[in-house]
Amino acid sequence: MQGTAVGWELYERTHSALALGYIGLVSVIPLLALVLPAGHVVDTVDRRWVLICAQATMASASIGLAAVSWLHAPVLAIYACFLVMGAARAFQQPVRNAILPSLVSSEVLPNAVTWNSGGWQLAAVIGPAIGGLMIGAFRLPALVYLCGATGALVFLTCAVLLHYRPVDREKRAITFDSLVAGARYVLHTKLILATITLDLFAVLLGGATSLMPVYAKDILHVGPEGLGWMDAAPSVGAVIVAVVLARVPLKKAGPTLLWAVFGFGAATLVFGLSRSFLLSLGMLVLLGGLDMVSVVVRGTLVPLLTPDHMRGRVGAINSLFIGTSNQLGGFESGVVARLFTPVVSVVSGAIGTMVVVAAVAWKWPELRRLGPLTTAAPSEPAPVVSAARAAAN
Repeated sequence: MQGTAVGWELYERTHSALALGYIGLVSVIPLLALVLPAGHVVDTVDRRWVLICAQATMASASIGLAAVSWLHAPVLAIYACFLVMGAARAFQQPVRNAILPSLVSSEVLPNAVTWNSGGWQLAAVIGPAIGGLMIGAFRLPALVYLCGATGALVFLTCAVLLHYRPVDREKRAITFDSLVAGARYVLHTKLILATITLDLFAVLLGGATSLMPVYAKDILHVGPEGLGWMDAAPSVGAVIVAVVLARVPLKKAGPTLLWAVFGFGAATLVFGLSRSFLLSLGMLVLLGGLDMVSVVVRGTLVPLLTPDHMRGRVGAINSLFIGTSNQLGGFESGVVARLFTPVVSVVSGAIGTMVVVAAVAWKWPELRRLGPLTTAAPSEPAPVVSAARAAAN
């Protein structure tokens, strides 16, 4: 709901695609600055309390957005709120990735990741649609931001009540070796590096979501209600695929992932060229479903291939890749749309995505040979593990 509201409000106030891109830029700045310290904190502090504090910050930023919108404060204040959200997200994403394997066994982790992602996508189906309807009915984005704050507080309450047995963790000083241990581990674990790289460049080049308000208003002419359905469409596809994957595990996870990301780029290409609202919605549903395959594979492989004492730092690096692809992808789309046209921005990015898939498949043959996710095993050499453990201690 909140993403739909801020996109519409910014474009209404500025009539600039670049202004939408700046949201991605200001969101990724704190992620870049805090990624290494956040990973260290997640690996040394009770992870549930890290999650609670991060969520409280997210709720506060949503309340700030509501105040900014209600008072019609300068647009810079909107960016300031997203800067705070980016800082909270720098801690929230790695701690969520690290805490899930402590709640379920490795045998059911792929299924848990699927349901976890599917639940989030189900909310994302309902949220944008309601957000668009609320803006169309009341023209009050502040009301939508307050709903976002309420949702954040509900999540915070659930985290407080979570039945989680924390592991006693050694308190260690922040050193350079400790901070970069997660990055070293990722660089030497080929399957993790391949899946993260694929996601980074695919979303960086192929993401069209930041230009949704432009397409809704100026190309498809469907207004805020149509924008809400467009924002929800990828999540519809993701929920459908999540239900399928929960019942039918991937037998050839690597090849399936490569074809799914290639299809993601192809669907984005058709969306960029479409002038039909129904065709555009269909392509958004399709690309959302294909992206869900990437979410499940990456979300399962990273914790399975990472020892518990390093999951915070490795998760932080993973979050950095995800955050930079989503947020910088939005900035890149806005810049290209400003220099050329929104259609050129989406189409060129889609073609780039398909090229990246071919490059990743050639560079990391291990990914092409990856079978069931539950059989994945660490592939890094023993000296790398020893170095990472030494840095952690």
